[in-house]
Amino acid sequence: MSEAATHPATEPVARPELLASLDPLLREWLPRQRWFAGKGRPVTGFSLVTANELLPTSGQLGLLHLLVRAHQPATPAQGSTPRQGDCYQLLIGVREALPPHLAPALIGHVEEGPLAGRTVYEALHDPRPADVLLEALRTRARIGELRFERDHRQQIRSGLTPRLVTSEQSNSSLVYGDTFILKLLRRIVPGVNPDLELPRVLARENCPRVPAPTAWMTADLRDARNPAAGETYVLGVLQPFVRGATDGWELALHGLAKGEDFGAEARALGRATAEVHTALARALPTTTLGHVQMELLVDGMTERLAAAAQAVPALRPYAPGLRTAFEVLGDLAAEGRTWTAQRVHGDLHLGQCLRSPTGEWSLIDFEGEPSKPLAERRMPQPPLRDVAGMLRSFDYAARSNPRTAGPAPAVSDWADICRAAFCAGYAEAAGHDPRTDPVLLRAYETDKAVYEVVYEARHRPDWLPVPMAAVGRLAASP
Repeated sequence: MSEAATHPATEPVARPELLASLDPLLREWLPRQRWFAGKGRPVTGFSLVTANELLPTSGQLGLLHLLVRAHQPATPAQGSTPRQGDCYQLLIGVREALPPHLAPALIGHVEEGPLAGRTVYEALHDPRPADVLLEALRTRARIGELRFERDHRQQIRSGLTPRLVTSEQSNSSLVYGDTFILKLLRRIVPGVNPDLELPRVLARENCPRVPAPTAWMTADLRDARNPAAGETYVLGVLQPFVRGATDGWELALHGLAKGEDFGAEARALGRATAEVHTALARALPTTTLGHVQMELLVDGMTERLAAAAQAVPALRPYAPGLRTAFEVLGDLAAEGRTWTAQRVHGDLHLGQCLRSPTGEWSLIDFEGEPSKPLAERRMPQPPLRDVAGMLRSFDYAARSNPRTAGPAPAVSDWADICRAAFCAGYAEAAGHDPRTDPVLLRAYETDKAVYEVVYEARHRPDWLPVPMAAVGRLAASP
């Protein structure tokens, strides 16, 4: 099959009437998607960034690729400054009618405009459009503003059966025949995305802990009159699929349910994390954080704590004790202590780690926290930020059932064993133990726990006791 490679698509389909006809359908459908970032605020309108046909919409099966900005009222934190609106990547299938197996993918029936009388749906549920994406990557297609690239050293075999991963949150993924996984970013921003940047860097360093990107897709929104003013959006990354792998979260919960020790796995995961950090420090510039930089870091942590205590009353009694974690760090920086910062994962937890059937650990999803600005996600940071994220993840796994979130000795022991084993494994590969810098480690753990309290209070109140247990421990720490 070669439609994606040969379809000319030289005339973009960015007609105003196209978006106008889809507008009422998207206003209902888009906010219901798990990856929609603006939940809780109405969509007031859309603007079209790009629109391209990957399969002609005049045929029996059409496929539209859209980049659409969703406009919403600003939140109080955003103030009254006008905003562009978040940009989303949409893949919309077009048919006369949907077969029964695609009914859950329905977006709606178009009543007017160029697609009047047709049915539109989320195309990733349909194997045929999913095939088109893989073929475009295989053939390095150019379709309008879309650019499909691949590593020429890796082969992409056509005809692999696609399936949509249903457990994704902020993005969407397709698995092709247990050979590749294509992660499609949903809320996209211009610039160098670390989810493509860092795995490519690690591949050049021959780091086996991160699957090397096989192919990727971008949107090149260049101004023909001023190319320097254009922007490039990373839209998706194709990587080898680790067959039979289990993510660390599921593996930890399985071990907990069976009463099995997880210490050996935590130690191996610590070694894998240190290997990734070492490779990143070798390949990319590092920097030294002194008093000025650490003061900014401490101020940010302190401000987040104050806002969290305002939002979650249960946190207020612990705020003074938690604040000392940041104050002690600031005092240490004022005395002349410095720290090395480098590129890190940025959002490391058990769910971002895969263990192969042979027992090897891999780290995935280097996008960082999607809610953070891209520039912030690409800033060098102390590696202990990743370590703290993983230590909090062990605590979450141990207390994953809210009914056991209290001070159950077995729960605390399991988490403590894993935390110690992870740090010991990290030390074996990195040459230094994270626990030898308890001030910075406590500050990052505290900052993470404060974030978790706000998240759970807003989205999963039954889980609030999980981070609150950590808050009590951290607030009492010397």
